[in-house]
Amino acid sequence: MSQQDLAGLAAAHLRRPGLVVLTGVPGAGRSTLLRRVAQAAAGPVHAGGGLAMLAGVPALALSRAVKARLPAHDVPLLAEAVRSRVRTGLLVLDDLQYADPATLAALPHLATRIRVVAALRTPHRIPEATVAALRGAATAWLDIAPLDPPAAADLVRRTAGHLDGAAVAAVVARAGGNPLAITALARAAGAGRGTPDTDIDQVAYAIATALADLPRAARTALAALGLLGRPAPPALLGAGAQALHEAGLVHDTGDGIVAVSAYVAEIAAGLLDADARTELHRALATAVPDAEAARHLAAAGDHPQAYRKALAAADHTTGGDRADLLLFACACPGVTVTARVRVAAADALLAAGRPHAAAAVLATPGPLGVEADVLRGEALLQAGDPVAARAAVAPVPDAAAATVVAARDRVLLLADLACDPVTAADTAEKIIARHPTPPPGVAAALAAVRAAHRTPGWERELAAAASAATDPLTARWSAWLLVGHLIADGRLADAARSARSAAAACGAALAYSWQTRFLAVAGWAEVLQGHTLPPSAADLVATAPTSVADDVVRKGADLADRALPPDARAYALAATALVEADTGLLAAARARLATPQEHPATAWVAREAAWLDGQPERAAAPAEACTAGLLTGLQHITSRWAAYDTGGRSRTPAGDAAPAIPAGLPDAARRTLTAWATGTGFTAAAQAWAGTARREQIRCLLAAGLQEADPDRAVAALLEAEHLADEAGLVVLAGRARRGLRRHRVHRDTRSPRSGTNLTRRELDVLHLVAAGEPTRRIAGQLGIAAETVDTHIRAGMRKLGARTRTEAAALALTQLESGRFHPPPAGRDHPGSPDRSPPPERGAPRDRSDRSDRSDREDGR
Repeated sequence: MSQQDLAGLAAAHLRRPGLVVLTGVPGAGRSTLLRRVAQAAAGPVHAGGGLAMLAGVPALALSRAVKARLPAHDVPLLAEAVRSRVRTGLLVLDDLQYADPATLAALPHLATRIRVVAALRTPHRIPEATVAALRGAATAWLDIAPLDPPAAADLVRRTAGHLDGAAVAAVVARAGGNPLAITALARAAGAGRGTPDTDIDQVAYAIATALADLPRAARTALAALGLLGRPAPPALLGAGAQALHEAGLVHDTGDGIVAVSAYVAEIAAGLLDADARTELHRALATAVPDAEAARHLAAAGDHPQAYRKALAAADHTTGGDRADLLLFACACPGVTVTARVRVAAADALLAAGRPHAAAAVLATPGPLGVEADVLRGEALLQAGDPVAARAAVAPVPDAAAATVVAARDRVLLLADLACDPVTAADTAEKIIARHPTPPPGVAAALAAVRAAHRTPGWERELAAAASAATDPLTARWSAWLLVGHLIADGRLADAARSARSAAAACGAALAYSWQTRFLAVAGWAEVLQGHTLPPSAADLVATAPTSVADDVVRKGADLADRALPPDARAYALAATALVEADTGLLAAARARLATPQEHPATAWVAREAAWLDGQPERAAAPAEACTAGLLTGLQHITSRWAAYDTGGRSRTPAGDAAPAIPAGLPDAARRTLTAWATGTGFTAAAQAWAGTARREQIRCLLAAGLQEADPDRAVAALLEAEHLADEAGLVVLAGRARRGLRRHRVHRDTRSPRSGTNLTRRELDVLHLVAAGEPTRRIAGQLGIAAETVDTHIRAGMRKLGARTRTEAAALALTQLESGRFHPPPAGRDHPGSPDRSPPPERGAPRDRSDRSDRSDREDGR
């Protein structure tokens, strides 16, 4: 039952004389609920209550309420003195757990004559006989339940409205529906504090004070739940479990007993002194599986035993869990870690996609053997340091075991490929002579060399190396290389398909680091195509999307919020920011890309967002560190657009010396840059992008509309660009197409029919950009309309929504959209195939709307 419903129920019981007791754990909202009950009750309110520091003062709680000294020595006389002052009013008593015996004894007498509502915190130290007497006299004894997840999430957003979905969910999960904990944790998260600060310490102190009233066994059981962080069987918690149930601090999930609020349980654990905490960790280590026992023993300071437990647990698990356990064992202080354990840890970490950790495990002062040398070389190679990788495997002799020599040759070949691809081809010939039937790792390296040189059949060879028949490390690395080459060649659909398949295989093997890499790069490929993320990635978000763009942004942002490998984070960030920029959320994209970007994908998106935002000077030069392939082409295309915008619309870039076209570009990118160099061929280039990257197809059509000398062909290209952009939700590019059409005197009524109190499509677009923090000038530029028109749409939206400010209107519009109450009306006369072109006005004739539109272009800087 919600607190509002509980307040209404309590008020209903207080229509006549009686006692209503509201009970709840620390921070449950008892005082807030008392105020709600008092507001709903008729008549004057007399509010008082107990005080912890003055719990021994007779009748203090009642004296505070009636503002008079009372005869505390005689309970019936005390009750009559209170009744004569309250009469038809309402007596409100908070913190009944701190009330003195005289006040508690008077309440059953008062319940028969006046209306009384009191709040009692659990746990408390009121004698059982007194509690029984109160229960017998009470009209209602109401327990305050924790907030349900939606209500808790709403409280988090009201406390710290800028938190994202992942942060809100984390606060809700940790607070366990406790309003006080929710508020404190939300404020701490909103302020970016990783550790508790002053206000949250005050909350912890208040909760700790209440927990002190629990029996010792209950405090120990709650502390054990705080240290475990998961449900525990009743036998593990002992006799204290029953007291925790009675206090409302735990509940049974079926899998065991769990704390209602993990935050409260953590505070209980923090109340233990060092010796007691150590003993509790030792006790828990004897009752939990080996993996958990290792960490409890380490927390207790018994590192040798923790080391042994971690190794025992690692022998019975696989994938990322095995890698974590072996890494934990290698990090145990004061323990001599054998070379065999370090090699096993490095092997598991490499398979899980954590090369930096694998290299660190093998970095010891003394030698670990040739097997460790080749593993360290592989780790350094994957970490992006081919020179150090070559040095690491240099000591491995030709006389070593065949598997070790093969691993060495693999590292040497891939190091050459990274540093000098021409030399790598010669090295490959030598390795083929040394290994007539190359093992999987060497075969994958040879396939990588052929892929770098685009030798026919390279895709088939890399796909074979990435198959499940090879070892996990080789399979994942080869799949990553295959996806990268496919993207570089502009084969985005194939790249996304391969990445999704590899991600599923990695997820099944618990290799989550690799899985996130493949999910991120798949999302990037699909965003470039103009597609949304498919349902197979729906586990990345907890809520249903409200639009196509929101779906992509949520999933990309969820990935970017995780502890990811750099490549995965970069691709997730690039995909999210590109969707935000294309759909008009330029303020969000600017904030996401505020820091300098080093990865080729994010570096290009940063420049592309600047160009979309009307800042071509920031997008003029391609990134220096851009890799070959598709991204190089995109960087150069963006720089051509930026040069055109900064040079003025009256001059084509063909008037300048055309920059050189880089080698190794996909056909569509090469055609586009050739068109920019010659000033013709943009329509053919647009066809080359069809089915590959819709936004680039649209940009080629926009360029065709600017460059074509024939007005009919120019208008046709711009109309098609507008249609494709509107269909894909690319708001900014659609606005550019409309501005181009206005230069050809093309007018169409893009308004929806009058819709009463419903927002039109354009009003919703405008208010969405207002909510993103965009000023009127930017909104006009992004949507391709005049600034005066933007103001008109804002005023119309304010009128329909009953809002007093533009910000309030934007918030209400987003609320309608998210709740599903908004139903856009059918489009009006908006068909792209029906232009209304008018000849230029004769001299002296009044100027029409097109002239005003053209003038608005100049006024808004576009």
